[in-house]
Amino acid sequence: MMAIAQRTIEYVHEGIRHIGFMAFDDSKTKPLPGIMIAPTWAGRDRFACAKALKLAELGYAAFAIDMYGESQVGVGAEACAKLMTPLVEDRALLKDRINKALDIFKDQSEVDRNRVAAMGFCFGGLCVLDLARSGASLQGVISFHGIFTPPESGTVKAIIPKILVMHGFDDPMATPDQAIALGHELSQHQADWQIHLYGQTAHAFTNPLANDPGFGTVYNETADMRSWESLLDFLKEVLK
Repeated sequence: MMAIAQRTIEYVHEGIRHIGFMAFDDSKTKPLPGIMIAPTWAGRDRFACAKALKLAELGYAAFAIDMYGESQVGVGAEACAKLMTPLVEDRALLKDRINKALDIFKDQSEVDRNRVAAMGFCFGGLCVLDLARSGASLQGVISFHGIFTPPESGTVKAIIPKILVMHGFDDPMATPDQAIALGHELSQHQADWQIHLYGQTAHAFTNPLANDPGFGTVYNETADMRSWESLLDFLKEVLK
């Protein structure tokens, strides 16, 4: 019988306490393939933890990470931007922080450290793409309606994981031209990559609460379903 265990994992990075949320099937005796989840600009909220629980029910060890420290969660665009901006403006710090989270996740006894992927939503998409750009050793990276802006020139290392990007064609946060530029960047680094662009789809298409056309964030049930199925197929490929 499946028994989903849940626990928080605390660790310190550069003097700041981070509190991640982990979920896994406690009935399994062998280490499980692991999936690390980088949240939206809001932080490690219910949305991120719900994704971890959903993946745990599918047989993965899932870890929703805390990129801000103290499990801070922003409410409203202004608060979220205030939390996110320091990391967007210091990509070296962002890179170090998410690599620390990956190291902590791999060290958990429930996780098969040789079968690990990282996925992210919105700002979390930028985080996991930067994880791949850092030369981190893992099997797959997945971005849902992420941000594509590359870090400073010359800082990208050989990209090891396979890359899956799922994105709305009408996303104002990262345009189709930026998606093409990302493809060129990934090709330059010999990455195994794929980019799925969904028509009539804006930013935050996986979030049922997104309903702000003026800001460019709108839930799309079809794109949500298609992207989740693509995720599961990709995970079967890279974590087999």
